[in-house]
Amino acid sequence: RAPPRPATAPGAPAASAREPLTVRFAPERDYGPFVFADDDGRVRGLSVALLELLAPAAGLRLQVLPPAPLAEQLALLRSGGADLVSSLRPTPERAGYLLFTRPYVNVPAILVLRAGFALPEAGAGEQAGLSALAGRAVAVGAGYAVEGFVRSRFPTVRWVAVPDDVQALRGVAEGRHAAAVVDAARAAFVPQRHTITGLRSAGPIGFEYALSLAVPKDRTDLLERLDGAITALPLRERTAIQERWIGPLHGSEL
Repeated sequence: RAPPRPATAPGAPAASAREPLTVRFAPERDYGPFVFADDDGRVRGLSVALLELLAPAAGLRLQVLPPAPLAEQLALLRSGGADLVSSLRPTPERAGYLLFTRPYVNVPAILVLRAGFALPEAGAGEQAGLSALAGRAVAVGAGYAVEGFVRSRFPTVRWVAVPDDVQALRGVAEGRHAAAVVDAARAAFVPQRHTITGLRSAGPIGFEYALSLAVPKDRTDLLERLDGAITALPLRERTAIQERWIGPLHGSEL
């Protein structure tokens, strides 16, 4: 269960009516379609579009910092050099120094294979896909939230930790890995952006990325504003952003 969040005191002014806060947003450089720097260096993505929509309601002025890998941005938050990151799944380690908003998007992790590759065992459900790859090399992002899940749930697979989803999917396409575990949105986005072909989805593995915004642990004021704005955002507006950036999350061909 999520920890209780600070409640707004009765009679307190709405976030947008409070003194505006300038918030330093530390965007991840290559986590499209959620947050990434395009070819012109502009920061874009589902989480960016959502944050830009939330900011006025939360009474925030966004100062966008230079995009960088997630590890660098998290270190920046820990050192006091930033106030906000996006597209993050809570973990026990991260909860030691971050507070998380309620999730704003849920995306399943899926198993990705080369097109034409048949699993040794077929048709026994989502867990059988990975179980059938015992002893095979399967790529997973090093330090990603899903890594601990798959290593504990499927210990007979030969897990290969790779720096990012690009390396995971390229390794599958080039035959270095039998498969990769990647979230469905990334599995659709990365091959198009990096021209990786010949992949297919073998379906969900039983793990979901519930992505949140995250702030330093002492910024309960900022958490309250963001949570209030997420709660107040009409479902149709959130759905429109998701459909624009994610599109269909299921289907065999990538």
